[in-house]
Amino acid sequence: MVALKNKIVLISGASSGIGRACAERFAAAGANLILLARNLTKLNEIAAALRSEHGVKVMVDKLDVRDRVAVGALVDNLPAEWRKIDILVNNAGLALGLEKLHEGDAEDWDVMLDTNVKGLLYLTRKVVPIMIENQTNGQVINIGSTAGIHAYAGGGVYCATKAAVKFISDGLRMDVVDQPIRVTNIQPGMVETNFSVIRFQGDQAKADSVYEGLQPLVAEDIADVVLYTAMVPPHVQICEVTVTPTHQATGGVVHRKKKE
Repeated sequence: MVALKNKIVLISGASSGIGRACAERFAAAGANLILLARNLTKLNEIAAALRSEHGVKVMVDKLDVRDRVAVGALVDNLPAEWRKIDILVNNAGLALGLEKLHEGDAEDWDVMLDTNVKGLLYLTRKVVPIMIENQTNGQVINIGSTAGIHAYAGGGVYCATKAAVKFISDGLRMDVVDQPIRVTNIQPGMVETNFSVIRFQGDQAKADSVYEGLQPLVAEDIADVVLYTAMVPPHVQICEVTVTPTHQATGGVVHRKKKE
């Protein structure tokens, strides 16, 4: 397995959920971190804890990945010591609403498309050239979803954004095939984070019902997979990993235990 000590890992959406769990796993492995999210207060708290516990360097910055100009300015203005980015984890993403397509909110669609697709593109466009310039073993790890493989009722637009992540990952892998850069798409199934709380605009009861009757994955399960794909030898490229709870087959096919 490849040592990650002193590697630089950039993680978007790092203030909670899978992004935060990835930050913790990479820090434990000795990597230095660039953590980005909209909530700077949370990022500072996470950074302080990781520095104290693991002795790694952590840079944080407030960023909304939907803002192409802000993404460009942030990457272009990174201090020299932070410009050698080894691993990019495109984690920022969300789902909003569960209405039928013809009853959906166009503003929700814009947010999902701008965050899940365009935000990923903006960061990738700025970071991959740095990896090519450095000519070290770089890696782009995109957090997709089983929703990008199988659609489910009420999730058409979200599913489309995650299908886009899959094909962007496939296309990028072809585009950098002549470079020492690996591209990995992680496709989680049901993971209990704040994902459903955001989808249902803070309705905790609705969010809890999504996972009722089965044991979902947790953010750390996905972070473990992300870390593994980064630690395999440089000649090994894990292109795609699909991870679900044991009792989930696809986005809409699950087995739930009956209430006693």
